[in-house]
Amino acid sequence: MRAVAPPGLAAPGEAALGELRRLTAELAAAMPEAIGEAERYLRIRDRRIQGADARVGGWVAGQTVLVTGGTGCIGSALIADLAAHRAGRVVSVSRGVSADWPRHADAEYRQADVRDRAAVDAVFSDVRPDVVFHLAGQRDPGLAEAEVHRTVTTNVLGTWNIAAAAHESAALLVCASTGKALRPYTADVYSSSKRAAEWVLAWITEQGGRAAAVRFTHVVDNSIVAGRLRRWCADGLIRLHSSDAMFYAQSAAESAQLLLAAGRTAAEARAPHAAVAGGVTVHALTDLGWPVSLVELAVGTILATGSRAAIYISGPDAGYEGPAFPGLYDPRTAGEVSPLLNAFEAARSRPLPGLGIDVFPLEFASAGGVRDELENLSAVCGATAESAAVRSALGDLSLSVLHATLAAVPGVLLERMAALAAPHRAALSAEQGRLLAEIEQHAGVGLPLAGRGADGGRTAPRADQLLPAQP
Repeated sequence: MRAVAPPGLAAPGEAALGELRRLTAELAAAMPEAIGEAERYLRIRDRRIQGADARVGGWVAGQTVLVTGGTGCIGSALIADLAAHRAGRVVSVSRGVSADWPRHADAEYRQADVRDRAAVDAVFSDVRPDVVFHLAGQRDPGLAEAEVHRTVTTNVLGTWNIAAAAHESAALLVCASTGKALRPYTADVYSSSKRAAEWVLAWITEQGGRAAAVRFTHVVDNSIVAGRLRRWCADGLIRLHSSDAMFYAQSAAESAQLLLAAGRTAAEARAPHAAVAGGVTVHALTDLGWPVSLVELAVGTILATGSRAAIYISGPDAGYEGPAFPGLYDPRTAGEVSPLLNAFEAARSRPLPGLGIDVFPLEFASAGGVRDELENLSAVCGATAESAAVRSALGDLSLSVLHATLAAVPGVLLERMAALAAPHRAALSAEQGRLLAEIEQHAGVGLPLAGRGADGGRTAPRADQLLPAQP
């Protein structure tokens, strides 16, 4: 089970399949407790943020609220919460492609594509929202590598359309992001598109807009991996990226509450005598519970379904990260902070008292050069749907976002991250090597780590801070 096939190899040969089936049956027989892991995973759907219902939703009372992607899993949960908190009017807008999540009698449902700026403007002109929750997006990392143009136009340019329309209508904007956006630089289409979308929010606030963001991890209610495991149990072959992968998970209910908490933070930032004014704050759950073991979940699903499927360790597909960048987490600042924050962000985070939510400011040095890349991306996507061209333009934007990110990070944090990663230089991927080189360039190669511990972060250590792993 520890051996790994070449990355992305879809299936073993026929000669090996029978042996894998036999070994998987032995593994399942030796792991009867795995069914408990599968049950624990499903119970995450019942989690809510304790005490949040009475504290995070009152600010929407009487407000006109627009929800993009409102027919999806989290959108449906959010609309139910908005109704419970007596929002004045709730309008969902989506492309019309979604699973069968509940629709609510008190909400209006419309169709529009966030990639179509004219359609977006028409919705905003008619609805005139006070608050916008932007949830619409392409969320499958593997699909993103195959459908580059659709992913980029939806996740980056669609967010730009919504953010610009919200700014022009003076609406407060709350955007859904992902824990994968904690990676300062990546060539993966999904992760880099969501990282770029976070920059869009920073640019909008530089123009005087109001925005906040949330980072979600794996949402159990709408799980890509659980659906695949069930299908693969029926098909007879389960492909896992790694034998030791673990990943964090949360519920749709927690996600909806997190969105409301982020909106409250942004609303209060512009209120009289607010402690913080302007800028983008990003919110993430502090305690995501014990991470889920991918192998145990797979074995538990086999046991629960009575399947005779074989487990096959195939290596990571395109769009899914292997080992994390060694400096992504700093044990000195990550101990009590959400694992959806990187070392830069954790050092500048603060907790929302009593809610189990971490908040940090999304900071970039400047918007000018990055906006040029964003406009170039729009031009390329408008001229061609060819994946290589769109990927190249997204790569240019990602590098500009990285430079703007690193230029805003205090030098002591850059030095610390470089020191954590440099001993692993020989084992880094080409992409990670480039990230380390950029960090060292901004920090100044060979600079002493003067001022360690003066970065203002929380310092309780945790020895094994996990990357939110992709199944």
